[in-house]
Amino acid sequence: MHRKHLQEIPSFTSNVSSSFTWDCDSGKTLKSLSGLGVSVLKKDKLGNENTPQDLLVSSSCPPPKRQKVKDFIIVRRLRLLQEAESGVSWDVLPDELLLAIFACLPLNDLLKVSVICKRWHRLSFDESLWHTLDLTGRNLLPGVIGQLLPAGVTAFRCPRSYIGNPLFKTSKSLRIQHMDLSNCTVSVADLQSILCLCERLQNLSLEGLVLSDNIIKNIAKNPDLMRLNLCGCSGFSAEALKLMLNSCSTLEELNLSWCDFTATHVKAAVNHITSKVMQLNLSGYRQNLQIQDVKTLVERCPSLTHLDLSDSVMLKPECFWYFHQLIFLQHLCLSRCYQISPASLIELREIPTLKTLQVFGIVNDSSLQLLREMLPGIKINCSPFTSIARPTVSSKKNHEIWGVKCRLKILRNPCGI
Repeated sequence: MHRKHLQEIPSFTSNVSSSFTWDCDSGKTLKSLSGLGVSVLKKDKLGNENTPQDLLVSSSCPPPKRQKVKDFIIVRRLRLLQEAESGVSWDVLPDELLLAIFACLPLNDLLKVSVICKRWHRLSFDESLWHTLDLTGRNLLPGVIGQLLPAGVTAFRCPRSYIGNPLFKTSKSLRIQHMDLSNCTVSVADLQSILCLCERLQNLSLEGLVLSDNIIKNIAKNPDLMRLNLCGCSGFSAEALKLMLNSCSTLEELNLSWCDFTATHVKAAVNHITSKVMQLNLSGYRQNLQIQDVKTLVERCPSLTHLDLSDSVMLKPECFWYFHQLIFLQHLCLSRCYQISPASLIELREIPTLKTLQVFGIVNDSSLQLLREMLPGIKINCSPFTSIARPTVSSKKNHEIWGVKCRLKILRNPCGI
């Protein structure tokens, strides 16, 4: 949309703050939002204002209860609205009522109404509407992230998406507390520009991403971080890892599995992990994780309830003695630790709190039933994957991030788009 067209968008001056600035420098904002399925709305042939008619509110009736808005029509003639006997123009409705209506809209329609006029733009980006946002699997053009996240988003779910340059127009800290960027396509520089504005994170997942020392240092600036998933990450030094672990003293769940770690990285993780960690995944380190490291882990993290040390081929039955020291241990994963024999696993029955045991690759089908009989109170090989620090697994009906439901999301086949 050209500058000229933007300037023609009507303004409901009675409800527009003098301090509000309409972004009409160029069509970049609308073009960026079009990447989310947003099309530019045009005025009718008579040049009248774009006014929905299906949601007219009678002045003699109380405001309707919040309900899902169906077949929401954006473009209507103001003349027809004025001729309606009981109709009320949108510009006389209070902000609170419009916000209640906007709160019923899916993300596609909320972005559409934001280009109607200055007042609707201001209200559509009100912080009360943007607490949670789900953009899973989207192609986010440059500027989209910088436009949406500062709107007050606290839970942001965006795995498997392409993220262009955020182009933030603010240097203020974002309000995000829960963020999932797992397996995104994003440059290190753009990822850093997002994380450098995050200082309130409680849950963070960057699974499968290339990071940097600066990104790790940005993560360390979140004093309330409780869950951190860096599974499969690379690109940062052992020194940066050490700094982060020393700073994030509130961590309860930590996933550092299958990272591009050297033996030095593993030592840094083991020697500086916080004592509050209750769920830990350090799988995938083969020769780099030694029995002595298990001893250090147990000493530093006595409250462990979940422990995954799979694919650590240097571990032997001698490490079981340390597992016995974990009086809260409930879930243990030792899959593909090939120096541990099936017969030695019977010793684990002496851990009274143990509920599940994953030993894939160690126990074959013929001996699995026998082991289950020897460990009757323990479920064996019931799940090939652990969920330590990972976000909630979503589905078409479940848009959640660590149990937080995301209201705003892109509809795959939205009506009228």
